[in-house]
Amino acid sequence: MSHLYFDTENNGHKSFELPGAKPHYNPDRPGQVEHIFLDLTLNIPNQSYYGNCSIRLLPIRNNIDCLTLDAVNLNIQSVQVDEAEQKFEYDGEKLAILLSEPTQIGQRLLIAIAYSVEKPQRGIYFIQPDKHYPHKPTQVWTQGEDEDSRFWFPCFDYPGQLSTSEICVRVAKPLIAISNGELIDTFEDGNQQIYHWSQQQVHPTYLMTLAVGDFAEIRDAWQGKPVTYYVDKGREADAKRSMGKTPRMIEFLSEKYGYPYPFPKYAQVCVDDFIFGGMENTSTTLLTDRCLLDERASLDNFNTESLVVHELAHQWFGDLIVIKHWSHAWIKEGMASYSEVMWTEHEYGKDDAAYYQLLQARSYLNEDSSRYRRPMVTHVYREAIELYDRHIYEKGSCVYNMIRTELGDELFWTAIQTFVQDHAHQTVETVDLLRAIEKATGLNLTFLFDQYVYRGGHPDFKVAYSWDGDSKLAKVTVTQTQVNSNNKDLFDLKIPIGFAYSQQTLNLTSFTVRVNEKEQSFYFPLAEKPDFISFDVGNNYLKTVTLEYPIPELKAQLEFDPDPISRIYAAEALAKKGGLEVTKVLSTALKNDPFWGVRVEVAQKLSEIQLYQAFDGLVIGLQDPSPFVRKAVVSSLSQIKTHPSYKAVKAVVQNGDPSYNVEAAACRTIGAIAAAHLEEKPHEEKVIKLLKSVLEERAGWNEVIRSGAISGLAEFKTSETALNLLLEYTKIGVSQPLRLSTTRALGKISVGQTPTNVERILDRLAEIAKEAFFLTQVAVVTALGQMETPKAIGILQSLASQTTDGRVRRYAEEEIIKVQKNIGPEKTLRQLREELNQLKQQNQELKSRLENLEAKSK
Repeated sequence: MSHLYFDTENNGHKSFELPGAKPHYNPDRPGQVEHIFLDLTLNIPNQSYYGNCSIRLLPIRNNIDCLTLDAVNLNIQSVQVDEAEQKFEYDGEKLAILLSEPTQIGQRLLIAIAYSVEKPQRGIYFIQPDKHYPHKPTQVWTQGEDEDSRFWFPCFDYPGQLSTSEICVRVAKPLIAISNGELIDTFEDGNQQIYHWSQQQVHPTYLMTLAVGDFAEIRDAWQGKPVTYYVDKGREADAKRSMGKTPRMIEFLSEKYGYPYPFPKYAQVCVDDFIFGGMENTSTTLLTDRCLLDERASLDNFNTESLVVHELAHQWFGDLIVIKHWSHAWIKEGMASYSEVMWTEHEYGKDDAAYYQLLQARSYLNEDSSRYRRPMVTHVYREAIELYDRHIYEKGSCVYNMIRTELGDELFWTAIQTFVQDHAHQTVETVDLLRAIEKATGLNLTFLFDQYVYRGGHPDFKVAYSWDGDSKLAKVTVTQTQVNSNNKDLFDLKIPIGFAYSQQTLNLTSFTVRVNEKEQSFYFPLAEKPDFISFDVGNNYLKTVTLEYPIPELKAQLEFDPDPISRIYAAEALAKKGGLEVTKVLSTALKNDPFWGVRVEVAQKLSEIQLYQAFDGLVIGLQDPSPFVRKAVVSSLSQIKTHPSYKAVKAVVQNGDPSYNVEAAACRTIGAIAAAHLEEKPHEEKVIKLLKSVLEERAGWNEVIRSGAISGLAEFKTSETALNLLLEYTKIGVSQPLRLSTTRALGKISVGQTPTNVERILDRLAEIAKEAFFLTQVAVVTALGQMETPKAIGILQSLASQTTDGRVRRYAEEEIIKVQKNIGPEKTLRQLREELNQLKQQNQELKSRLENLEAKSK
């Protein structure tokens, strides 16, 4: 699935475990489920269906007289075992079948359950047009992960049970039905069509799926196996543009994993209102239709490509190899996320892959610092869906990369292939991966797992350098700043440190040192003083790093280090030193660095120096050939709130850009600049009018540009005109992506509004909070979490208590704490914030003038 701890020590991080968290274990198994057969008839207008669920069970113990299945909010009509009626008890969550004859080992049971469902809350979703959204397609789709299959059919709903499956479904023409495995038959019955699908490879219940719609079918193939894309009719070109690399990806992953694609077909179905980015149901992935790219979106949107390869990777890691318990989900999610890095390297090169990995690491680091810290493997939680966080996706990817670093490329792939081949069509736990590594390579990586997987955290390194010219020794001091008083947070790693000379950067003199103390100094004999130092050559270990090198070494590293991540770390360190000299160095890098990712980072760092002279270096980047760089430049200009920066960004808003994302960033930035306290302040009304024209005229792909305009309007925190516009775009009937963006923006604009207008915002959010759609509820929670009024807490509490989604519940509870911190004396907070911004602005002006004077006097 694509985009949440027993370590509860006081380590400065919030606990992952919320009240109510407890250890979770798989239930006792009464036997092995061998086959599941669903025979269903859909009534889409009434959002209902009825049918039969048949389960073939091979008991593994004698004398079991009661079978307990998961079945939530189903209408159970009858239960038979081997065609004999059975008594049963049902409480709305568990179905207890009271067997008339106790089980005997070796004697299979055929359980047949007749049931129906009306307006299900989860598990299966009915999508239809209505008066507000008359163009919405008619669709039905399912979502089982984590434990939602029980909402649409009775089952033993946990990942440890693997079985084959069939789905026979009756739908009205012209709708078609797609499911797992192979289509073995179709039947016509008047104005209805019956589709019969069969999956003969074992899989858990959460990977069973059904998708129904009036889809266009685009056929492709890999080595004779069907590769099919299903999308709304009229979007065939978008389908090929977005998913057309799938056969090449299958070839790539089959080779990397050492196991040919294991299922009879691979289908990707793009559905409306999907609650995830994608879901890797066995042989039939469901994707959000927002991943479909038009021609312009494909210029700078690699998220779709990453999503496609992520879900495909799950066909091996997650579907061929199934986790035995949710606590080990990092095995599959980490590898699927790392496969995004692998594919990036294969398709775009090592620099792009290294930068992709850095962004993944930052995503995890942000969660670790701002949300909570936890071990990657834990069975203590309230709901399993809480585990699906940055710790198992992005940190999981980084762990796989560190395993690759420890083993080297050849042994890494040998180990991965051994793991896949030894556990195909079986369940696994984390220890199975460790054992496969040792079996394939003879190397024991328990030390790495103990530090990064079984406990929370990562090392925070501070690295200082000095040169002793008399003894020709380079001194590098490494401090682990994350360590507490009892040294329990120490990491023990072997880190390569490289020294280089500007003309010989491809031949770094490298030493590997053991970093295992709070502070260590290492001395390296060198023939001459190096031009720059590279800590963790290759940047393969998950960490944070602060470089305390002199400016000349940082300048040389930024210019000459062959590793783009090292150049980024150098840019970060330079920006912290600040000053006019650094501004010039970074400006040169923005023009000259060969890799777009470094230029993106340099643009962001330039704006942090807080000198107006940074504008001259930044504005040149508006002509950069990379849309990623142009976006970073436009966003960075929001920190340089001057009239020239306003004019530069206004030109982008008015004239447009080939990239949707650059235009959206310009709309956000122009609002931020215009809302600031400038000497030559542009008329607020003019900017609001400009953004209003964007809202009226630039509807397009996934509402990216208009959502940027909404973000720009939200910057005008004291403007009732801007608020009125936002409220208009939260009304039902507004396109969903734009309505979600606007709902989130209400929280941002609220902090400067009058009490009367804050009440209007609260009323609107309370109204929207009643809607059941997952993404809508998340948008409401996001908005409320930014507010500074106790009344926001009441709405959050109400939403947390009423939602059926564990993610929304947890997020709402976290935002309640945030609002409590926001509240304080509200008026004083706002005044302090405004005064601080004014002081920063005056300080920036003074520093800029001083730097100019100093430069002239030299």
